[in-house]
Amino acid sequence: MYILPAVKIALRGLRVNKMRSGLTMLGIIIGVAAVITMLAVGEGASSSLAKSIASVGSNMILVIPGSTTSGGARMGTGNTSTLVPADAEALAKECPSVENAAPLVRGSAQVVNGDRNWSTSVLGVTETYEAVREWPVIKGRSFIRQDVDSGAKLCVLGQSVVDQLFGDEDPIDKSIRIKKVPFTVIGVLDKKGQSPNGQDQDDTILVPLTTAQGRLFGTTSLNAIMVKGKSLDQMDKTIAEITALLRQRHKLQEGEDDDFSVRNLAEMLSMAAAQTKIMAMLLGCIASISLLVGGIGIMNIMIVSVTERTREIGIRMAVGAKGRDILMQFLIEAVVLSITGGVIGIALGVALAKIVGSFTQFETLVTPLSVVLSFGFAAAVGIFFGYYPARKAAAMDPITALRYE
Repeated sequence: MYILPAVKIALRGLRVNKMRSGLTMLGIIIGVAAVITMLAVGEGASSSLAKSIASVGSNMILVIPGSTTSGGARMGTGNTSTLVPADAEALAKECPSVENAAPLVRGSAQVVNGDRNWSTSVLGVTETYEAVREWPVIKGRSFIRQDVDSGAKLCVLGQSVVDQLFGDEDPIDKSIRIKKVPFTVIGVLDKKGQSPNGQDQDDTILVPLTTAQGRLFGTTSLNAIMVKGKSLDQMDKTIAEITALLRQRHKLQEGEDDDFSVRNLAEMLSMAAAQTKIMAMLLGCIASISLLVGGIGIMNIMIVSVTERTREIGIRMAVGAKGRDILMQFLIEAVVLSITGGVIGIALGVALAKIVGSFTQFETLVTPLSVVLSFGFAAAVGIFFGYYPARKAAAMDPITALRYE
C-alpha cells in the first residue's frame, strides 16, 4: 500500500468525525502551546540575565568594607568604612593578577537642569572606572587623572539621565546642578540597560572621586573597590592576592577577621544563570505533561475509532488489505492528528509568548530549537500513542470483524 493512498484514507476517516478529531487535537494544541510559552519565558529570563552579566563586565571582583560572618554582614571595625583610595591604587600596582582597580563612592542626589530635575545615583570614580566596568563614553570624553587630582566639577551622564534632563538636546558642555553644586557635562556613557538585580544602570552620573568625597558626600572612605582580574581562570588566585594585600595594608593580625569582603561577581552571576536555566527546563517539563495528556487522549479516541470501524476493517481485509495496510491507516490518522495539533499549537504558543512579553515585565524569547522540539515531541506522541490502537486494528481476524455488529 502506497503512503499517499493511505494518507487519503486516513484523512477521509478523520473528516467523518470532525468534532471528535478537533477535540482530540485540542490536547496536543494546548500542550505544544504551553511548552513553547514556558520555554519562551525561561529563555527570555536566561537571555536577560546573560545581558545583565555582560553589562557588569568580565572578570569582575567587588571589594566592599566590612567582614562577612555566618550571621550576615558586619563591619570589621565598628561602623567606619575601612577602604580608602590608596587601597585601590595598591591593588592595581602590587597584585600581579589584577589588571586594574576602580575606587568608588556612591550616593543619591537631586539633579537640576533649568526647570527639569531628577533624582538619581551619583558615583564618584577615577579615570580607571571606564576600563574596569567596560563602559565607554560614546559622546564627549571621560575623566583624566588631572580631573580627579584637581577635584574638578565635571560629570559624565548615563543615558537615562540625559533623557530626563535634556531630552533630544545635546548635553555636552552644558551645566547642571548636583546638590546645588554646578557641574559641567563632559561626556555621555554608552547604554548599559538593567543590572542583574533589575536596576537601571543608565540612571547614574559619574563625577571625579575627589569631587564626590569633598563637595557632595563629605567622606574620605570608599563604598567599594571594583577590581578587574587578568584572567577568568585565575579568579581564585586574584581573590587570594587581594585578600593578602588588604590584610597587610590594614595591619590585621593573624586570627583577626577581615575588615572587608571580596566577592566574585562573575561566579555569583554564573550561579544565578545556571539556576535560571534549571527553572526554564522545569517549566518546559511541567508544560510537557500537557502533551502527554494530549497523547493519551489520542490513544483513547483511536481505540474508540477502531471499535466503531471494526466491520469496515473486516471488509477491507476481505478485499485484500493486509495487516500492515490497516496498521498504516490508523497510525497515519494518529500522526495527522498530532502534527496538525502541533502546527496549530506552535502558532498559538508564539502568540501567547508575545502576549506575555507585552503585558508583563518578563522578557520572552521563542527560539527555533523550542519550536523544533515541540513539533518533534508532538509527532512522537502521535506515533507512540497511536501505535497500540493501530496494531490492535491490524491484528483483527477478518471473519470476526465482518461478523461484528
